[in-house]
Parts: sequence; C-alpha cells; structure tokens
Amino acid sequence: MAGAVTAWLLPPQQRRTLEDLTEDLDLTVGDATAKRSAFWSMLTLSAVIATAGVLSDSTATVIGAMIIAPLSTPIMAVALGLAKRDGRTTRHSIVFVTLGAALVVGIGVVFSFVVPSSYDLLANSQIAGRTSPGLLDLIAAIATGFAGAIAFARRDVAAVLPGVAIAISLVPPLAVVGVCLGQTAYALALGALLLFVSNFVALVLAGTLVYAVLGYSQESGLTLAGSRRKAYAALAGMLIAVMIPLAANTLVAMALTIWTDRVQQVATTWISGVPGGSVDSVKISWPTVTVHVTTPGKVPDTQALVTGLQGEIPDGVKVVVSTSVGEQIDAGSVGAA
Repeated sequence: MAGAVTAWLLPPQQRRTLEDLTEDLDLTVGDATAKRSAFWSMLTLSAVIATAGVLSDSTATVIGAMIIAPLSTPIMAVALGLAKRDGRTTRHSIVFVTLGAALVVGIGVVFSFVVPSSYDLLANSQIAGRTSPGLLDLIAAIATGFAGAIAFARRDVAAVLPGVAIAISLVPPLAVVGVCLGQTAYALALGALLLFVSNFVALVLAGTLVYAVLGYSQESGLTLAGSRRKAYAALAGMLIAVMIPLAANTLVAMALTIWTDRVQQVATTWISGVPGGSVDSVKISWPTVTVHVTTPGKVPDTQALVTGLQGEIPDGVKVVVSTSVGEQIDAGSVGAA
C-alpha cells in the first residue's frame, strides 16, 4: 500500500534523482559561485520589495516579493540533508538560512528609519497580520511544505513552485521583524519572528518526511526504516517546539475575540438609553478595553457599563470610554438666498 502511494505521489518517470535534487537545493555543490550570486541578489531584491510592500500596505507588492524570494531553497536543502543524514549539507544550508534571514531583517530596520515614530504599526494590515501567528498558520505551512517538497522531487510540476512561494510566508515576516525592531516594537517583532520560525520548521519537517518516504534516503545508502525514524523524531521535536507558543497565541486571540463581542453587546445595551447613540468600536489592548461611542448628548453613567461587564470579562480590566459628538446641524440649501 505504501509503495502504491509513493508511486502515485512520485511516478518513476517523473522522479528526479538524488543528484539532480541535491544540485537544485544545495548551494555548495555544482556551480556554487553562480548559485550563491543568484541567491543573494534575488534575496536582497525580494527583501527590498517585501519591505516596501509592507510599509505601503500593498498585498500585490508583497506577493511579488514572495514569488522571487529564494529562501525556500536552502530550507528544503536542510530537509534533504536531514533525510540523507548529511551533516555537511544540513549545516551549510542552515548557515545560508540564518545569514539570509539576518539580511532581510537588516533591510527592514533600514527602511524603518523613514517611518515616523508616531506610525501606527497595527493599523497596517501587512504588519498586523504577521505579528500574531496561530495554529492555523502552522497547518497551512506544513501543507505548503509537503507541496514544495513534492514539487522539487518531480520533473513535471515545477510550475507550481511560484504558488508554493506565495503560500509560504518567509521574507515578509522577516521584513516585519526589521521594521518593528527599528520602531522599537519588540513584542510585535517577536511575533513576526515566531511566524517565520514556525514556517521554517514546517517546511523542514514536511520536506524531511517527504524525502525520506520517497526513497532518497535509500539512494544515499540509508535504510528507509532508519530514515523514517529520524524523520519522525525530527517531526515530533520541532512540532512541539513551535506548537506551544502558537497554541498560546491562538487561545489568546480566541479569548480576545470572545471578550470583544461581549463588551460590544453590553456597551450597545448601555448606550441605547441615549437616542441616536451607538457603539463605533471596541478595542482591547490588555489590560485596557476602549469603547468608542458616538452620541448626540451626554453619555450615560459609565459605572453602569462597568457593572454590566462584571462576569463578562476578567476582573481588573480597565474600561475607557471614548466619545464623539454625533450632532446634526441643518446648514441650509446650496443656492438658497
């Protein structure tokens, strides 16, 4: 059964040899000088494009940076090295990934110097969307890792690699790390770094498993059983390492969503006593909840709002009401005498 699944995933006539796969992924074999030149030049350009796209909040620009980013190549080389138990390939590829990540972060820091200190980072969707990763991000990254590993192993599906590059977020979160570091938003930088690390781990563990199961370990002289044990051990260890913070992030995000909805409901009931009053937004920046309301008159007693929130959100949370006047003025008709 396993052999039939393997043959279906990687038909023999479409299977790349271990030598071909190593040539494609390992930046230290073959024409290493040319491959490194292409890697560093394209990575630099990708970092510049990604950072510009992030700061301009342009999804299209960020996608363009993903397509040309070559960072997945040494990451997949790490996976191949683990599957082959090739320490040299694994170590060298990790060095390329580390130095490449540092380059992108550095470019992000440089770009951050042109951003005003009053710039609201979380108002930028490209930044906000990459600073609080959750378990769904990990699941998507693992699936992308499987797709990428299979695509590299087959001769006939190279066309899907741009799609894989778009699906996995590598350079943009590193650009966000740099921008946030330059703005001294260290917590946001840590969140974006967690996203990159989780995606790196997902690619490596999926790639290691795929290359072991597809028989590349046998070509390198290893037994399939031994390679599988190594792949599964690496899978379990790395998965646990990234799942803990991602699970915590997911739980926090769920809790904030629930509490935001509860505050919205209580605040809507509270402001309904004022004709024309409405709740514009509810924002939670722990440990403070800010309720922005529009009212044509005086707001109701805020103590009633705080009392209504007891039991709905944790005790000790500070409640702030921000108001704006919703007064309507008849200014007359244009052209009237």
